[in-house]
Amino acid sequence: MKNDQTISYKEIQKNEEINLLITQGNAILEILGYTEHSKHHALKVANTAGEILKDLGYSKHKIELARIAGYLHDIGNSINRNDHAHSGAILAYELLKGLGMPLKDAITVASAIGHHDEETGTAIDEISAALILADKTDVRRNRVRNPIIANFDSHDRVNYSVLSAKIKVCTDKKVIQMDLELDDSISTVMDYFEIFLKRMAMCQKAAQVLGLKFKLIANGSKMC
Repeated sequence: MKNDQTISYKEIQKNEEINLLITQGNAILEILGYTEHSKHHALKVANTAGEILKDLGYSKHKIELARIAGYLHDIGNSINRNDHAHSGAILAYELLKGLGMPLKDAITVASAIGHHDEETGTAIDEISAALILADKTDVRRNRVRNPIIANFDSHDRVNYSVLSAKIKVCTDKKVIQMDLELDDSISTVMDYFEIFLKRMAMCQKAAQVLGLKFKLIANGSKMC
């Protein structure tokens, strides 16, 4: 197939192979005790990444690439949680190339996916920056799948304590801000910051790539 056609985000959402990879990855992570990484997470990350670039005035093309990267970013979990960003990048590149996406775009999406994990990645361009910010700020109670609160580990407790998490771009102040509301009877603001320190540092770097400052407001207090 010639790589001269545009693959839309809507087409990606309907692709059977991609959705099977997301479903398989989510099922594996449930067995391993990880939070939800279902199609719902993929959609949320994709839409948030697109909205970030839209708010900043980026082209429709870059917004579309950010959405596609967001939807595909966790397909590597279908192979193994370890190095899922790297295996996911390779899977995504081959899938997108096979679907006819222009090679430059397929490489851009694959690079963003390959850099989205805090252990090995960092923002390298606008697409990866939007993906990182969208992914790392998707914290919510209903991502916790452990049904027994007494058996929560530290990550479960922090995620379960989140009552509300919103991210917004303040273009006039050149700030991207995460507003977090926690139930501190379950987990404190400091618990959140300690558990997700690497993720927040990654968000700061991603914001810089977009020409912004990253601010985290937790229960009304500025954390970074």
